[in-house]
Amino acid sequence: MLSFILYLSVALIFFAYFGYPLTLIVISGFASKKVEKQAYLPPLTLIITACNEEKRIRDKLENTLALEYPENLLQVIVASDGSTDGTNSIVQEYARHGFELLALGERRGKENAQKEAVKQASGDVIVFSDVATQIAPHGLQTIVENFADKTVGCVSSVDKVLGKDGQPCGEGAYVRYEMWLREQESKVFSLVGLSGSFFAARKEVCQDFSGEMQSDFRTVLNSMKLGLRGVSDPDAVGYYPDVADNKREFDRKVRTVLRGQTVFFKNLEFLNFAHYGIFSYLYFCHKLLRWLVPVFMIFALGANLVLAVGSLFYAGILLLHLAFYGLGLWGWVKPESTVHIMIKLPLYFLVVNAAILVAWARYLRGNRMVMWAPSSR
Repeated sequence: MLSFILYLSVALIFFAYFGYPLTLIVISGFASKKVEKQAYLPPLTLIITACNEEKRIRDKLENTLALEYPENLLQVIVASDGSTDGTNSIVQEYARHGFELLALGERRGKENAQKEAVKQASGDVIVFSDVATQIAPHGLQTIVENFADKTVGCVSSVDKVLGKDGQPCGEGAYVRYEMWLREQESKVFSLVGLSGSFFAARKEVCQDFSGEMQSDFRTVLNSMKLGLRGVSDPDAVGYYPDVADNKREFDRKVRTVLRGQTVFFKNLEFLNFAHYGIFSYLYFCHKLLRWLVPVFMIFALGANLVLAVGSLFYAGILLLHLAFYGLGLWGWVKPESTVHIMIKLPLYFLVVNAAILVAWARYLRGNRMVMWAPSSR
């Protein structure tokens, strides 16, 4: 029984990260669903959410000014979520460029700020972006071209995380995997979650916007309810720097998973394969199966520890097992060692799954609402 638990747990971990993507490649080989992109310039609203961002908001607004989109078709709204520093006054300086400030007196979280901004959005397509994210000049045109395809309800950008030297950092390797996975899901039918730092949706998809649920996840589900789908555009890129504070970044990961769990378990109807078809498979594997990986890790390690007693074979497997954890822990204790791929990948894998485990603990204790706090970058 212990051997079965060990092998099954390891198999499920590998399936969650490698087997599932492989099935997507196989399926897309038989039934690939392409996006019919073409030149398209609809009235557009760009919503930027900010909370006490006086140190970074000017750079974001200057980046927005450089975006190539017809001025008469672009509305820019900065939703300030209860900011108490100089954020609002800086945004007001850009009123001469047509930028609108939505100053919310009470801090109630990112999703609520987005919800309030959607109410005054005039565009047929709404783009959401964070202050820390820089968008290339052609970024808006690129992402909205996907909406020329009538089956598309929302579009995700591709995240690129850069270190201080401008090169991909440890998180970047993991993020590149996530972006590749979204691309495969798009080819099959629809991705399951959007990049929260830069994504777009048709206005009708945003009418059922919730101020209490993770917007980048719920927007895909809103699209599905309308008979539309979500896709990833590899040419629409959001650039943001690596996180300066690892503790705050860990907390952000916990909040992201916890908010995702809140959305998932309030929308279990999407597991109905008879109604939602292939999307139910994507929904289960990308979300629930991935969130169960830390549980599988605990079962695998526990079974391996017991089996290693009196067995050279399982003792050898345990050494490999502990070596993987050891490399990750070494990277945590010695951050300078993460320049090596053999250390930074185990580290990020462990950090991600530790965050998922903490999120599970909070969710099972009844924690649902989490206040948005942007990571220091």
